[in-house]
Amino acid sequence: MKRIKLRMKHKHAMQGYFFILPFIIGCAVFFIYPIYTSLRLSFSRIEQFSGLKGLVWIGNDNYIRAFATDTEFVPVFLTVIRDTVINSPLIVIFSLIISIFINKQLKLKGFFRAIFFLPFLLGTGYVMQKLLGIGIGNTSISRGIVLPEEMADYFGPTAWNIITELLDRITLILWKSGVQILIFLSGLQGISRSLYESAKCDSATEWDMFWKITLPMISPIILLNMVYTIVDSFTDIGNPLVDHFYATAFRALQLAYSCAMSWIYFIFILLVLGIVFASMKRVTFYAGQK
Repeated sequence: MKRIKLRMKHKHAMQGYFFILPFIIGCAVFFIYPIYTSLRLSFSRIEQFSGLKGLVWIGNDNYIRAFATDTEFVPVFLTVIRDTVINSPLIVIFSLIISIFINKQLKLKGFFRAIFFLPFLLGTGYVMQKLLGIGIGNTSISRGIVLPEEMADYFGPTAWNIITELLDRITLILWKSGVQILIFLSGLQGISRSLYESAKCDSATEWDMFWKITLPMISPIILLNMVYTIVDSFTDIGNPLVDHFYATAFRALQLAYSCAMSWIYFIFILLVLGIVFASMKRVTFYAGQK
């Protein structure tokens, strides 16, 4: 019996490797050499841009410069970290709450799903760039929920800044929750209804079923959404740190230094994701485990 379980486990593992094989091949063909070149650039100084042939090894100078000389990197870096630490849990919690409500037997369920997913289609990539480019950047789409400026006289500058920042954050959470809601919905619909029916027979309330059935069963989905939200926040097109990398590399033509900052950022993202995986490992439940 144990041997059969091992064979089934090996079979499922092979199926997983088969599905990710195109991604592995794509990374090997298209990403390994650029990653190697970027890492090499981060420890070098470019003396000849043509073909990047004039590379001079300078060791850790670019990395030291990021923390000791650059007056923009560390402040922007800390701002991005603060926003990600605050926004990511809020987005995941909000997405979970909305997905639970939408998963109920409601009228116009498909309409509400489309409404929550629509900001993702409009708020990323080329579409939003065009919207911002024609002057819509001063509306509530990009700046947050707008209040009359006359209200600032009543609240005072300190309270007004807190209120506007709160409303901007609420707008961002609403705008960034589309994909997470759909992922949570797929997880919720995968939970067997018999579990809830058995719990109701034992007089369990909705609150009890949420903590004892729903939350454990979708814990892998919570982990997935948490990782997706963190990566999306760190790599967002409006991330000021990413813009700083771009400006340093292509406007100031300091490619090597930009690569060094990017590697610092990349390693930090890996550390954050490692902390997330380690912290959620004990509370993540996978079907089929003991």
